[in-house]
Amino acid sequence: MTQYANLVGGRWVVGKTASLNINPSDTNDVIGEYAQASPDDVTAAIDAARHAFPGWSRGGLQERSEALYRIGAEILARADELADLLAREEGKVLREAKGEVVRAGNVFRFFAGEVVRGGGQRLASIRPGVDIEITREPLGVITLITPWNFPIAIPAWKIAPALAYGNCVVFKPADLVPGCAWALADIIHRSGIPAGVFNLVMGRGAALGDALLAGTDAVSFTGSEGVGNAILMKAAANGQKVQLEMGGKNPLVILDDADVDTAVQCALDGSFFSTGQRCTASSRLIVTNRIHDRFVEALQAAMGQMVVGDARAPDSMIGPVVDERQLATDLSYIDIGRTEGAKLVQGGERLERAPPGFYLSPALFTGCTNTMRIAREEVFGPVAAVIRVADYDEALSVANDTGFGLCAGICTTSLSHASHFRRNAQTGMVMVNLPTAGVDYHVPFGGRKGSSYGPREQGSYAAEFFTSVKTTYINAGRL
Repeated sequence: MTQYANLVGGRWVVGKTASLNINPSDTNDVIGEYAQASPDDVTAAIDAARHAFPGWSRGGLQERSEALYRIGAEILARADELADLLAREEGKVLREAKGEVVRAGNVFRFFAGEVVRGGGQRLASIRPGVDIEITREPLGVITLITPWNFPIAIPAWKIAPALAYGNCVVFKPADLVPGCAWALADIIHRSGIPAGVFNLVMGRGAALGDALLAGTDAVSFTGSEGVGNAILMKAAANGQKVQLEMGGKNPLVILDDADVDTAVQCALDGSFFSTGQRCTASSRLIVTNRIHDRFVEALQAAMGQMVVGDARAPDSMIGPVVDERQLATDLSYIDIGRTEGAKLVQGGERLERAPPGFYLSPALFTGCTNTMRIAREEVFGPVAAVIRVADYDEALSVANDTGFGLCAGICTTSLSHASHFRRNAQTGMVMVNLPTAGVDYHVPFGGRKGSSYGPREQGSYAAEFFTSVKTTYINAGRL
């Protein structure tokens, strides 16, 4: 079997060891063998990036912009092929996989424009004859660490701004999804970007973590809260700039005046699409008294129509869980919910398919309280907890009673309640009559509390992390 190699300093480097990439829809299907980088490979990648940084950061803006545009154009031209790979290795159904690929291509095209759109400020000093210029400069070499649930979109929205603003990159994808990462690295490698500007090192974070944090200027990480906090401690000791996205326990509030069909569609999409494996998933459905029973009945009926199957099958609405370990985690939380006294009213069973895969029927609990573990801890699977509340005030209180703060949604026809919720939800993002999952590529992404740390990702706000501000004073009379 051909081994897909790491990219270090413009060269493809085969590892001493490799891992098999397994299709979660068909565990007999091996997608490929992917090299495992060593700490020495990571060090070599950092050195190559450091060597490439002066030329890349000070080079022509037009060349940089055109390279990013070529990357985006190739991703979009190969959208069907890349979507098939994504569905095959991560388990996201083809419709969602293609949407993710298109998003990645658009991200690169957006930042191709940002390269030449960057500006600054010129201000008068309080001292006569002195001018002030405020500009942004690249940080240097940046470590990017991405999760398995969005194997091309999240890498794109980290890599594209890093390169656009003149930085060099050492990229480590999640070990579960090396295929999309390698395909993206190959596209970037052939885009005309100089050797060493972008480097790919594949492998387990436990083996490469220390090397990835040694000698770079910043680290951007998306993943679990525990790993993120460990990175923060190490990076702080190294004096590195840090950006962390670490999950959510997102509420979807459904008020008595909501349109039931809209509320059900928002809950289906937010709670169960992408197999619930999204940090923006609606894992807490907070429903007021008078609509509660109607909503639950309608949601159960809709869930009963959902087809769980092979991610690449045209009729599948939900694919498999990403791997056996995540499936075990999901099933353990379903057992925890039962033990805590919640009522499992729909799904929650492992499904057998031919060929074999990691299939789980979406699970819906009722009779939940906000103190239960299934209402407080991120399951990261197709498991939703319905919490009954008396009114809007209690709904808002329960929605905010969490250690996370990524996204919150509300279904209502009341402009007053929608406006109040938008102002008072303790999250970085709010959705009104929309699923909590699903965001645009040109606007900021991020949260509060335990969900996020550091500047926002995406859009023009990405400059806050990927650049450093410089203030220059000029005595024009002496020039």
